[in-house]
Amino acid sequence: MTSPHGLFVPLITPFTADGALAVDALTRHAHRVLDAGATGLVALGTTAEPGALTPDERARVLDICATVSAERGTPLIVCVGGTATAAAIDAITALPVDPAAVLSVVPYYVRPSEEGVIAHFAALAAHSPVPVLVYDVPYRTARPLTGDTLVRLAAIPNIAGFKHSVGGIDAATVELMARAGSATTVLAGDDRFASALLGLGAHGGILAAANVAPAAYADLVAAWHAGDLHRARALGHGLDALGAALFAEPNPTVIKGVLAAQGHIPSPAVRLPLLPASEPATAAALAAADTLSSDDTAARSTLVGPLSDHEH
Repeated sequence: MTSPHGLFVPLITPFTADGALAVDALTRHAHRVLDAGATGLVALGTTAEPGALTPDERARVLDICATVSAERGTPLIVCVGGTATAAAIDAITALPVDPAAVLSVVPYYVRPSEEGVIAHFAALAAHSPVPVLVYDVPYRTARPLTGDTLVRLAAIPNIAGFKHSVGGIDAATVELMARAGSATTVLAGDDRFASALLGLGAHGGILAAANVAPAAYADLVAAWHAGDLHRARALGHGLDALGAALFAEPNPTVIKGVLAAQGHIPSPAVRLPLLPASEPATAAALAAADTLSSDDTAARSTLVGPLSDHEH
């Protein structure tokens, strides 16, 4: 898969109540999101708390995700990157699995120039044995990119596309979609803006909230791709409250709180410097998830409207 399309779920890393890696829970959760309609998995993304995992734990998580993906015949994206180009290249070339693509973040903290960012990804793409997706998330990197830079990145051989997480639909987003949207892959990375970006022509999403509501987000992507605008808009509007609630506190704390309350993982535990989600935040997200679930049948029959000719 040189051009990932559809819904990819960046998996959380579940822990037991005493803080150990919950291997069986991760395996079940990976199968659960695929059963619900996700296209594929993302291993070791921000939502997985990779910086808080030991090297052995990261290797175990990666092995689990690769095993489930192989069993299900679904694509796996692996997050690999950092602030140093040479180290990122070493990490990519040393991967013990063969993913569909690697997702690499714009170098953070060091704040390189935009020319430096382009040179960084050109080097990664030249050395990577699999396609590279650029993770553009200026909220975390402090390195915003202009539309022209995004278009230039899209033209680099072996750059398959982007996880686009700029916190809204800005001028750079519009320019990327207008000038390169038909020639590269754009995956929405901001859960609350996913529907809007799909409406502009994005090819799918890497959405943390899909850990909680994988079927609903898979339906959202499918509706936009089918051109069913009425259905797509209704689904996007219906998901907004859940997206807002799940990110009311640092990711993935609320997501884990909800999944633990629903019995999908053994505990809501996260590792420092993150703290578990507060009870009010978890309760609000649970209420949003319950509302989404209870409204699902009604949404399909009333908000979605009658079946189009191709659905009969």
